[in-house]
Amino acid sequence: MRFSRAIILLLLLTAPLAAQSRRGVTSDDYFNFQFVGDPVLSPDGRQLVYSVTRVDRAQNRRISSLWLVPVDGSAPARQLTAGNLSSSAPQWTVDGRAIAFASVRPLPGADASSRTQLYLLRLDGGEPRRLTSLPNGVNGCSFSPDGTRLVCVSRSGPSDRKAPSSDVRHYSGLSYKFNDTGWFDDRRSHLWIIDASGAASQLTSGDQWNDSDPQWSPDGTRIAFVSNRTGRESDGDDDSDVWVVAASGGEPRKLSDHPDSDTSPRWSPDGKTIAFIGRTRDGDPPMVWLVPSAGGAPSTLLYPAQDLFPSDLLWAEQGAALYFTAGNHGEIHCYRLEVATRQVRPITRGPRAVRRLSLHEPSGTLAYLSNDFTHLDEVYLARQDGSAERRLTTVNDGFLAGLALMPVERLRYQGADGWDVDGFLVKPLGWEAGKSYPLILSIHGGPAGQYGVDWYHEFQVYAAKGWAVFFANPRGSTGYGHKFERGISGEWGGKDYLDIMNGVDAVLAANPWIDRQRLGVTGGSYGGYLTNWIVGHTDRFKAAVTLRSISNFISDDGTRDGAYGHRTDFGGDIFQKYDLYWDRSPLKYVQSVKTPILILHSDNDYRVPLEQGEQWFRALRHFGKTAELVIFPRENHNLTRTGEPRHLVESLDWQVYWFQKYLEGKADAVPPDRR
Repeated sequence: MRFSRAIILLLLLTAPLAAQSRRGVTSDDYFNFQFVGDPVLSPDGRQLVYSVTRVDRAQNRRISSLWLVPVDGSAPARQLTAGNLSSSAPQWTVDGRAIAFASVRPLPGADASSRTQLYLLRLDGGEPRRLTSLPNGVNGCSFSPDGTRLVCVSRSGPSDRKAPSSDVRHYSGLSYKFNDTGWFDDRRSHLWIIDASGAASQLTSGDQWNDSDPQWSPDGTRIAFVSNRTGRESDGDDDSDVWVVAASGGEPRKLSDHPDSDTSPRWSPDGKTIAFIGRTRDGDPPMVWLVPSAGGAPSTLLYPAQDLFPSDLLWAEQGAALYFTAGNHGEIHCYRLEVATRQVRPITRGPRAVRRLSLHEPSGTLAYLSNDFTHLDEVYLARQDGSAERRLTTVNDGFLAGLALMPVERLRYQGADGWDVDGFLVKPLGWEAGKSYPLILSIHGGPAGQYGVDWYHEFQVYAAKGWAVFFANPRGSTGYGHKFERGISGEWGGKDYLDIMNGVDAVLAANPWIDRQRLGVTGGSYGGYLTNWIVGHTDRFKAAVTLRSISNFISDDGTRDGAYGHRTDFGGDIFQKYDLYWDRSPLKYVQSVKTPILILHSDNDYRVPLEQGEQWFRALRHFGKTAELVIFPRENHNLTRTGEPRHLVESLDWQVYWFQKYLEGKADAVPPDRR
């Protein structure tokens, strides 16, 4: 095809105008994002069901719906569920004629506290039919291989059997609350079998332990599951094991044999072997093990996981290999682990994050979610070996097309002891050579986590405000092997602090356009801890925002959900290492703080309790420091991930406000609660 000179000139002139029409990302854009999840290929491999979650701003809630699309792209995706009732966790019936899903749908006359139940939607039409009716709801449901039964997880306990005589909470063990769950009651999670008529029978029981992650054997006669039956779970013991029980009932048999957590049992296609992820002791990496499903023999180590930490195990190639996902140097990918040779190779590649695998072996099709720094999750398809990849969904393309999204640049530098550390830089929107710009240092949580090429809404908001963003993976981060991850042991705020500050020096040296007098710092959880530590050890930063942060390890260990949960980090609990815990607490150095700091915390945070933010705030104000405290009601530690949409957006607005006021010097900046 040939173009005239006039058309070519028109294209050249209009291209910059199209780019200029794009605007920077705002915090309110969160209300327009749609979040794709749960991709599952059909039994014949020709269709795929997935979920799309949208944010209803007026109702201040998220609503998930199910969508169906042919894998060959011959027809557009069609919506299966609609309205204000969320539908999630889809799975196909064995014959492929219907889809089961989880939903809260109160029956006529029922109160609003109805529980999650499983529903069945036939693809040839009709309304969803309720499959389960357990009083405490269900989760983790899956069909038996012949499709005639379901195994589900539901809760039961003494309070189901008699009316409570008191509303007090009574505990005898250390574990009595959890961040996402809240305060525990006397109910425990167990396995239930539901037949085609909806009749339910309890398969496992016990008032002292929880059972989870049920997996059918290929012949449908047995179910593998995970449980800590040591009797020490209520005292914080993490010795979960893999068990197998007959689907018809009976006494479970323990298969795994490690003194620490064993999880994620997965049956081999022939049913003779179970693969699982296990740790031999606290602090070890998650390793892949094999054990005979009939028992009678110890487990054998298949993959020691010194470099990659596997999750999402999936048998493939008729039992010749296992697929898994793992973080690696700021990326997340799918890997193939060959059982015979124990060799690992990547299936997916590139600067992105890959999650939620679904495999259809007969057609050799692999489905997964993939996102990167400028794209939210979408569904991708590839051949089983990773070749011929193509994108199947375009849920967010229309909205993102109107936004000016900034890319990320990787910067490798030398941390403490000469260790290589990955850093990442985002330039401000509209960057021009010769001009200077502020920079915000962001520190990830964990510390067992990683930053990289994932989607980060807040970084795009910072860039749109004209601020550069620098983030890194200091020691303690995952994705760089076991030695790197455990390099933080015994000295939070030590070499990890040097890793971060060396990164700041490296990015400043490589980018003279960054204004060294306008540096900000922020982070959540461990990132909030290190933010607090930083402002107590340097005055280089002009503004700081700390989210859900630790300030005092002594009181944190006595009030958090995982009692004495820092034993591995410090080589003992607070009674054994009291001086070390206090030396590594930011509160000890509060008098040295010169940086104005905003403290954001949630009142139902049980992972890092609210008292941590309160102690930090009161100590700062006690010594005349510039500090403000913002408390989010009804929220837990996951505010910026799964909090109420308005709170999630407002938390970002508070960050922007503080940096405008103290990083840019805008004395008239208005806090979000006064707008």
